[in-house]
Amino acid sequence: MPGQQLQTTAFILARQPSGSDAFEQVTAFSADHGVLHLLRRIKQAKTASTPLDLFDEAELWLESTNQGRTWFIKEHRFIQRHDGIGRSYDALKAAAALGTLLSRNPVPDESRADVTELLRTSLAALAAGGRPDVVWLKALYCLLRDEGYPVKQQWWPDLTATDRDAAAQLLNQPLAAQTADTVTGARLTRHLEEWVHAVTEIRL
Repeated sequence: MPGQQLQTTAFILARQPSGSDAFEQVTAFSADHGVLHLLRRIKQAKTASTPLDLFDEAELWLESTNQGRTWFIKEHRFIQRHDGIGRSYDALKAAAALGTLLSRNPVPDESRADVTELLRTSLAALAAGGRPDVVWLKALYCLLRDEGYPVKQQWWPDLTATDRDAAAQLLNQPLAAQTADTVTGARLTRHLEEWVHAVTEIRL
């Protein structure tokens, strides 16, 4: 008897061993279904003409034999690869942080399309060589703001006047126009992450 079928487009957020020599675990994010925890045959991964890699966008054909508790990747069609991310350790860290953020925190159904576009834009910016610290700060701030967290009402006023000016430039200017130094960017990012830990239930 055939299992339950699902077809969706998703970004690959993580890959890790499954405890089985035959399968690997894959975490993906879909605008239609949110976070998906998948299994893929290792043999299938090695023989695919375009194997799935971290941060790829792909169309997935999935099958489940236990009412959707576990999905197996039957086939995939590669859509977009972000090769440039792997050429920079800092870009890889920022992309992994974004993937972890989406993997650990449920995204409401009505927000998935916007979050998917934020993910797509952020990964493309990292692959193109955009400053990873700025991409991560922008992505985290935008997600907080769009999900209704009082980041502008509570985090922003807690900054010094100098840091507010720097934050405005980092958050509002295009990546190509950024002039803030990395020390300032790191300080603002750390301050925002500390606010997230103290005020929200979001897991970074």
